[in-house]
Order: sequence, then C-alpha cells, then structure tokens
Amino acid sequence: MATKEKSKELEVGEIVSRSEQFLEKHQKNIIYGIIAVILVVGAVLGIRHGYLIPKEKKAAAALFKGEQYFAKDSFALALNGNGADYIGFESIMDDFGSTKSGNLAKAYAGVCYFKLGENDKAMKLLKSFNGKDNMISPALTGLIGDCYVNAGNIKEGINYFEKAAKAANNPVISPLYLKKAGVAYEELKQYKDAEKAYTSIKEKYNNSMEASDIDKYITRASELANK
Repeated sequence: MATKEKSKELEVGEIVSRSEQFLEKHQKNIIYGIIAVILVVGAVLGIRHGYLIPKEKKAAAALFKGEQYFAKDSFALALNGNGADYIGFESIMDDFGSTKSGNLAKAYAGVCYFKLGENDKAMKLLKSFNGKDNMISPALTGLIGDCYVNAGNIKEGINYFEKAAKAANNPVISPLYLKKAGVAYEELKQYKDAEKAYTSIKEKYNNSMEASDIDKYITRASELANK
C-alpha cells in the first residue's frame, strides 16, 4: 500500500513539475512579452490620443516593479508589496482592475499563489485572466490543470491540459500539456487515452523536446492497455 501511495505521489509530481519547468524556462520571455504588450498598447494610445490614460500608466508602472520581484522568485513580495514603493499584484488588481495591467496582474498573482502552494486562490485568479494569445493564455490554462491535480482532481486537470494543448497549437506548449495529460490518464488507468495523447505528440510535434523519448511512453501505455 505504501509503495502504491509513493508511486501515486511520483506520478502527480511528474504531472505538475513539467509546468513548473516551463514557467522557469520561459519566465523571462513571458515577462518580456507582457511588457511588450503594455508598450505596444501605450504607443497606440499615444499616437491616437497624444497621451496615455493616467490610470493605465500608473498601473503599468506598478506592474513593472512587481515583475522584478516575480523574476527573482520573490512571490510573496510580488503579491503583497514591499510596504514602501510597491503595492503588490493584489492591490494592482483592486486599484486598477479595469486596465490591461490590472488584468495582467491577475495572471502574475495566480502564478505566485501556485508557487506558494495556494491552489484555490491560484485557480480563481488564473480563471479570471482574460487573454487570447497562443502562448501565455494556454500556459495559464495548463497551470489551472496543475492546480486541479494538486487538489486530487486529476480528471479535471486532464481537461485543462487538453484545453491548453488545443488552444496553443504550437510545438512549445502543446506537446508539454499533451504529455502531462498522458501521464495523468495513466494515473487514472485510462491507458488507451494516454496512448492517444502520447501518439499525438509523435504525429504533430515530432521535433519537440517531449517527442525525444515519447516512444517509451507510447509503448508503456499500449502494453498496459492490452493487459
């Protein structure tokens, strides 16, 4: 029994760790991408109106300080502020909720709560984020899946992993979450579904990092499905 429980812990750990690796590997790119969006928005407003809306400008400035704490893995400070010149993602959401920066603060805060082990708060904020790009939004959708897995709801976690893979439709994020879905399916002993998820990686994203060892996952799932 103890061995079975240990195995389950290892499987769940594998499901969750892949998202954490993605966030760590691409964290700076995500940050720079968000900053770029803010700058583009600012430029467009400047051209059209000759000035930035004061509230958006203040929100963007506050968000930038939080991003610096986030980049240093100072998640508690990023969330709650430093008591001096930075108010925290939570306050940015409250004070500037109607702005684009306020929306981005929800995404940052959600990741922070996930990193701090507060799954319920993370899920609530990540679900409230409003974005349509094919990188950040799917990554956050996949992170919601990790929150569900952490909470013991593997089935719902799979649902979000598959949503993330479909929404991204790219060789960076999609194979990551297809593989996580496959591992999660195996945890539920749904080996045919696991094999299907793994095979999708081989067929659609053969040049991805996840595809490098995907044959052993396909073989394992196939063998277990035919027992």
